[in-house]
Amino acid sequence: MKLAIIGTGNMGGAIARGLLASGTWQAGNLICTTRTDSSLERLRTTLPGVQATKDNCQAAAGADIILLAVKPWFIADVIEEIRPALDLNRQLIVSVAAGISLQELASLLENDTAALFRAIPNTAVEVLDGVTFICGQNATNEQTARINTLFSALGYTVITDEAHLTAGTALASCGIAFAMRYIRAAMEGGVELGFRPEEAARIVEHTVRGAASLLLQSGTHPEVAIDKVTTAGGITIRGLNAMERSGFSAAVIDGLKASH
Repeated sequence: MKLAIIGTGNMGGAIARGLLASGTWQAGNLICTTRTDSSLERLRTTLPGVQATKDNCQAAAGADIILLAVKPWFIADVIEEIRPALDLNRQLIVSVAAGISLQELASLLENDTAALFRAIPNTAVEVLDGVTFICGQNATNEQTARINTLFSALGYTVITDEAHLTAGTALASCGIAFAMRYIRAAMEGGVELGFRPEEAARIVEHTVRGAASLLLQSGTHPEVAIDKVTTAGGITIRGLNAMERSGFSAAVIDGLKASH
């Protein structure tokens, strides 16, 4: 099976690197496209063995799954370009372009019966720890399972309906930046407490990873886990209460709602 990634920029590149790192795809089964000679040379250097080309039609014609990873404002032009090369009776189309609905994709493809998918991954797919939301149209269970398997190699997947994709983007894609902003703030606090910046950064990064691992492995609600480390009159509860007085939880919820 061959996968064509049309537009191997930030997200397309992250997906390609993740798939190769996962061992689920061989380099020879990936066809990656880009627009310029310089980016083509960079692809060949960073993704050795992958078929790299500027010819979107050639890439699409030779693929079983076509991943549209271009910016939303390029989707119409790219589909117009590759449409003559498509065989939608055998090929699956997956778009990771935010804001382009399945109905819009069908209209651009001039095909209301083709199996189409939208996928919203976050950037952690590159390190095989991403979250990807997937929804489909006119897809069989087997086709949906095939796309789910593709992204499951890159982390956690959620099969959902199209109406929840925006919320998923806020929670998982924007959420990456929100988590990093906490890490930055905690790192700066660590410097104020006396640690060197690089040392504070590593401490906070491992602390956040440890917290997530504890919850994932135990299935415990965060508040139950918090209760295990807060003692009466202790410093942890003092810190938590100080954060809440400054609006910590409300700020996180407001940020998510603003992103949605």
